[in-house]
Amino acid sequence: MQKFCACECYYTDNIFIEEYKLHVRFVSEDQFRKDYQHVSGEPTAIQILRSQGCTTGPQLHTVLEKVQAEVERRKNIAVQSAERRATIKETYKPLHENVYRLQESHLAPEFLEIVKYCHMDGANEKGLLALLTTEAAPRVYRFPVFTKDFCRDLVEELEHFEQSDAPKGRPNTMNNYGVLLDELGLDEGLVGPLREEYLRPLSALLYPDCGGRWLDSHKAFAVKYAVHEDVELSYHYDNAEVTLNVSLGKDFTGGNLYFGDMRQVPLCETECVEVEHQVTRALMHRGQHMHGALPVLAGCRWNLVVWMRASCQRNHLCPMCDARPRLRPAPGHGGGFTAEPGQEGTCALT
Repeated sequence: MQKFCACECYYTDNIFIEEYKLHVRFVSEDQFRKDYQHVSGEPTAIQILRSQGCTTGPQLHTVLEKVQAEVERRKNIAVQSAERRATIKETYKPLHENVYRLQESHLAPEFLEIVKYCHMDGANEKGLLALLTTEAAPRVYRFPVFTKDFCRDLVEELEHFEQSDAPKGRPNTMNNYGVLLDELGLDEGLVGPLREEYLRPLSALLYPDCGGRWLDSHKAFAVKYAVHEDVELSYHYDNAEVTLNVSLGKDFTGGNLYFGDMRQVPLCETECVEVEHQVTRALMHRGQHMHGALPVLAGCRWNLVVWMRASCQRNHLCPMCDARPRLRPAPGHGGGFTAEPGQEGTCALT
């Protein structure tokens, strides 16, 4: 059985500051302040922070407090998540038991035909693309995944949980509203089989150059967008080799995604393309493909997001810090890294 790890950069890098729509790095307060005061021809993240309005001592102090709180949250997240998971399992009563275990009846007939093709002898990318909708953004594809009935039941389950007294974790640093599916108990019976049995055959043909055929772990969460809550998502890339984003519902206007270029290309050199979200249908794209979500103008939108990871790819280069990963033991799927025999800093879960 694989033992998964996290890279140390998880605790220091890509910390999102909502007010300034910016990701920063924090190793220590001295480092952060030094970067903030540094002046050169290169626009560091902290200089960008300054240029976007964080110019006074009190403003910087507020940013520091929030960044330090996020670092502490990340340090304690594994223990706190395990505690929430145990409490939810003991106290929460599901509304729809059927959504906790994937069945073929949950899946759209068109999706089953797509997966069937991927398993055929001679299946190739060209033949698969004939069954998918190709978006204007490069290598972004749309296809149906779930039935309308399953999407309805899953949204009702998520909202039932949201309204319960059960403890809840934040999906990620950029989304404030939603559900971590492993804490709710949807990971093993629903998302795991979906990735292993259905999504990996597609990604193997679509993304063989970025780990698509070797996906062996994931992080899955549902996110919610609504007026007076989270309404949009800033331009970013995912901690994933391949991302699946399924629009579950409900009724909403606006909220389309937009895609730019890969993260190595500056935004000033990028022309973004808008992509419509359609209920029951998924968008699949490379995790390092920069993207965001436009504001939801009315109604409520739930999305299922699966960050799929290939340890053989990221073991050699962490996609978040662009360096060989410095591993730490991590429960569950961790950050999707696995220790290799003889590797310095070998992960050993105890």
